[in-house]
Amino acid sequence: MSPELSPTPGLRNNSASLRRALSILLQLGEATDGTGYSVAELCAELDMNKSTLLRLVQPLLEARFIEQLPNGRYRLGWRNAQLGNVYLAGLDLPRSMHDVLQKLASQTRETVHLVVADYPNIVYIDKVDTAHPVRMFSRIGHSAPAYCTSVGKAMLAHATAETVDLVIENGMPARTPRTITTAEGLRAALSRIRKQGYAVDDVEHEEGIRCVAAPVFDQSGACSSAISVSAPAERIPSEKVPELAPLVIAAAHEISTRLGAIR
Repeated sequence: MSPELSPTPGLRNNSASLRRALSILLQLGEATDGTGYSVAELCAELDMNKSTLLRLVQPLLEARFIEQLPNGRYRLGWRNAQLGNVYLAGLDLPRSMHDVLQKLASQTRETVHLVVADYPNIVYIDKVDTAHPVRMFSRIGHSAPAYCTSVGKAMLAHATAETVDLVIENGMPARTPRTITTAEGLRAALSRIRKQGYAVDDVEHEEGIRCVAAPVFDQSGACSSAISVSAPAERIPSEKVPELAPLVIAAAHEISTRLGAIR
């Protein structure tokens, strides 16, 4: 037998650990309502002791395969969506909700993003680029701060107070002269966003770029994703924001409906 296939004790131990880690991911995949599992629930479902579970959970957390909610429960993380997109792209299958992004991009003729929360950041999981040669640069799988992006603020407006505190405590350095850098300023902005139903990155994250975003809700009523339109500020002047906002809100509502949103 080749060394790679030899059933040595070390390989058997590594294989057992891998299987247990995968069993955690598969179990979390059963929580389709977004509430996840507590440590006690995972231990009971998987017949695993707490110390072993926490040891296996740590690298999964670090790699963003799972995430811990403010209430201490665990659920699947955004890395699974990233790998899923790669898989679907390889099969040449339409990505989930991609047609909604395409429609919004066609309506606005600008770049459209779909993101998920990975507080204190957001992560781009899908996009449709504009045909304009001058555009916002972004890449699927990359992250950006939640506090100064339209998508981040759209989600934070519906997040728990603990999550907002986490983002604030992580720091809010100025990215541009327009960046909101105080806790009071951010909380006031989030209050406005909740009332109007959409968020604006008013050249706060990147010089010369303005974005309009709306929150996406799942079947549990939680908001952990958002959709946005992004373009150079001269193509989205402030007076054009009220024109774009209803289109973005409608696209977000369509995705929310497909996810079984109860809001």
